[in-house]
Amino acid sequence: MYNPKSLKAEEFISHEEILSTLEYAEANKNNAALIDEIINKAEKREGLSHREASVLLACELEDKNARIYALAEQIKKDFYGNRIVLFAPLYLSNYCVNGCVYCPYHAKNKHIARKKMTQEEVRREVIALQDMGHKRLAIEAGEDPVNNPIEYILECIKTIYGIKHKNGAIRRVNVNIAATTVENYRKLHEAGIGTYILFQETYHKDSYEKLHPTGPKHNYAWHTEAMDRAMEGGIDDVGLGVLFGLEMYKYEFAGLLMHAEHLEAVHGVGPHTISVPRIRAADDIDPSSFDNGIDDDTFAKIVACIRIAVPYTGMIVSTRESQKCRERVLHLGISQISGGSKTSVGGYAEPEPAEENSAQFDVSDTRTLDEVICWLMKMGYIPSFCTACYREGRTGDRFMELCKSKQIQNCCHPNALMTLKEYLVDYASPETKQVGLELIKKELFNIPKEKVREVVVDRLEKIEHGERDFRF
Repeated sequence: MYNPKSLKAEEFISHEEILSTLEYAEANKNNAALIDEIINKAEKREGLSHREASVLLACELEDKNARIYALAEQIKKDFYGNRIVLFAPLYLSNYCVNGCVYCPYHAKNKHIARKKMTQEEVRREVIALQDMGHKRLAIEAGEDPVNNPIEYILECIKTIYGIKHKNGAIRRVNVNIAATTVENYRKLHEAGIGTYILFQETYHKDSYEKLHPTGPKHNYAWHTEAMDRAMEGGIDDVGLGVLFGLEMYKYEFAGLLMHAEHLEAVHGVGPHTISVPRIRAADDIDPSSFDNGIDDDTFAKIVACIRIAVPYTGMIVSTRESQKCRERVLHLGISQISGGSKTSVGGYAEPEPAEENSAQFDVSDTRTLDEVICWLMKMGYIPSFCTACYREGRTGDRFMELCKSKQIQNCCHPNALMTLKEYLVDYASPETKQVGLELIKKELFNIPKEKVREVVVDRLEKIEHGERDFRF
């Protein structure tokens, strides 16, 4: 039985409910009246159930799909404006005891270079990221209680936050590590992390267990119930995601939304972010060996339907995707992207030798951060390095209350402009700086309150003369 308020994984992610949902969606994929009814409900910007959203995902009617895409784009603008938050991953260690068949870090892979950064190496990597202009990192590590214990992760977080180099500073550290205990989540919370991110990989229990044949990650319930333990440990911003390509995408879509419904029902706070990675080639991983890959059109439809179903959530797409694909989904709901990324352990400070490949997956968008920022601005987006909500305590239900009421833009738009100005002054190439200054001048007129606009203008001037870290 489907019970979103249950703390048991197999009840809030009910296999029977997902199958029933998919059957219902298939039966109604050309039901114009029902689809109009669902879209009309979605226009209220209050979200959809997993069943309603699954009907939209299955929809084959061209005119209705056009409405879906248009609504997704408008909802993204309503909640997040034209801002795109930038971040970078930082891989600390690829030692791992799990046997995940889609990941080159699996324990049986004996020819991948195994690496674990020392604190000095972490320091060098962070300085390199700061010199690029990054303010927000997502740290990653394989699951290995000997090589990557929680104490190592906490030490790395302390090191990262402690590095101030020129005008650089990492202001938010998000954490993507394996499912752990309430006690360890409490330690992460006390260390001042931003969002705790954990991809489910697949919500199909039988497939999950086959894809994770060995290691602690084999335990479906322990992994799926991790967000509940994280919230019990005091972490109020969590990020969901599946790895599209492992299982049927319609199944994953329904399961993902059921997980979001569960968090909302039990904790009063849905996912802060939802990521949509697709399986990619890696050291000993061939994506074509998996039967459930999705094309770019399907990927775009998934992004649009998630945006409509969970309008408040931040949506993330990484450098797994190409420039062309990222440009398409930016219009349909994506609000955060990585830039200038390395998926190996190290590589920001110095290029990694080819014979020491430690990457988790191949990067499709290999442009520099500066190139990505210039590209975004030429499309009319505001690249944002803002971390103000996290540092001002606007997290969890406080953030959601502001976001759902569409009031968060009153903070985010000014903060985006100020952090962009910091980037332009400190790091940008001449072309990027010119494009950015023109964009800021234009966007100032989109700040509705005159007094706020005056404050922002004053702060932008002060940034030009060396002051930093203003925030609303």
